[in-house]
Amino acid sequence: MFKNNLCKYLGIASICLAYTACKLPVLVQKTESKATPASFNNSQDTANIGALKWSTYFTDPYLVALIDTALQHNQELNITLQEIEITKNEIQARKGEYLPFVGVRAGAGVEKVGRYTSQGAGDATTEIKPGKEMPDPLPDFLLGAYATWEVDIWHKLRNAKKAAVTRYLATIEGRNFVVTTLIAEIANSYYELLALDNQLDIVKKNIEIQSNALEIVKVQKEAARVTELAVRKFEAEVLKTKSLQFDIQQQITETENRINFLLGRFPQPIARNVQTMDKAMPTMIQAGIPAQLLSNRPDIKQAELELAASRLDVQVAKAQFYPSLGITAGIGYNAFNPAYLFRTPESMLYSLAGELVAPVVNRNAIKAAYMNANAKQIQAVYNYERTIVNAYVEVANQISKIGNLQNSYELQTKQVAALTESINISNDLFKSARADYMEVLLTQRDALESKFELIETRKEQMVATVKIYQALGGGWK
Repeated sequence: MFKNNLCKYLGIASICLAYTACKLPVLVQKTESKATPASFNNSQDTANIGALKWSTYFTDPYLVALIDTALQHNQELNITLQEIEITKNEIQARKGEYLPFVGVRAGAGVEKVGRYTSQGAGDATTEIKPGKEMPDPLPDFLLGAYATWEVDIWHKLRNAKKAAVTRYLATIEGRNFVVTTLIAEIANSYYELLALDNQLDIVKKNIEIQSNALEIVKVQKEAARVTELAVRKFEAEVLKTKSLQFDIQQQITETENRINFLLGRFPQPIARNVQTMDKAMPTMIQAGIPAQLLSNRPDIKQAELELAASRLDVQVAKAQFYPSLGITAGIGYNAFNPAYLFRTPESMLYSLAGELVAPVVNRNAIKAAYMNANAKQIQAVYNYERTIVNAYVEVANQISKIGNLQNSYELQTKQVAALTESINISNDLFKSARADYMEVLLTQRDALESKFELIETRKEQMVATVKIYQALGGGWK
């Protein structure tokens, strides 16, 4: 009899399995492309500055100290570290789902059944020997252990755990990406601070030049060689330049505070080496080959791991269509009197049951979850490919920018030299009445602007060396 029932149940389970398996929705498959161009600039040199440690790449000791402080105290980085802990705990939760759940249960209660109920009437009409009557009200004492276990036939729970592990690894790569970004932000702000210092110094020198020119104009006015208009024009130019230094000082304050914020501390002066701006820029950047980006860039590795996790999610969603086997068991003692609670076998109770459940009708929610998981997988493929393309474009842009900035800086240096010399020439011509005061003013203004532009170009050169290092995946190792 038991054998016949077993065959019948297995037959029903097989029919359910066949039905669910043949009714799975058809998915659109997409495979990611890892193809990259052969080189950045027709070079097959695999030497790559992205492999250097940040403490080796950056040589300014003040900048190195700032970065080291930020890596310890930056709040955003520490928030990211807690995200890693959260995903790590998720692994433990997923692991526990495919292991048996075991618990202990203890309880005590009392029950009084009404006389005019089916149970009460039955108890009243039952003949019981004197002294053997059931207590009324009836106490109930229970002590036992129970267990439940879903047998992971289709690896649904194991795949969910693997997905959690993969996402944990992805958060680690996300942390590495935050590190590279943080280092780049501090270096860029530091170089901006140096540029502002240089601009402030130029403004102060220019104020001195303009003040000297103003004194000459006043002498010329006393000699009736120029009018009061020339004096007022020169005074206005001096006042304009003096006001400019306060604007630069405000920018210096804000830049220092931005660096302090990245370091996770309240505003304080930032120690820096102004001579860093005078160092020669590298003439050649070792960018390696594009294929190295796949292993060097944390954001690419993070996107790859997210893609792997999304594929596991599809397998988990697919397993929802198949029957699940659950086993429940329990053992313990149950009696109406504590004195009888541990009498064996009279007070012992136990149970063992298996349950096979499969969705047959109205599986729309399962289908929707399955289709969503696949759609997210396709999204992850596109995101992975986009991240690779973006990484290549960032590197290519910075390589080109470094070369163009170098050419621009050389020309601007010559421009500054010419305009600086023209200041003396215009002053001499003005003294001999061979040039008017407007030519002197315009020459001084052009010289100041050209010096500002030269400093700005130098800053962009230094920032470009930071961005190429970041684009190549440097900083997190």
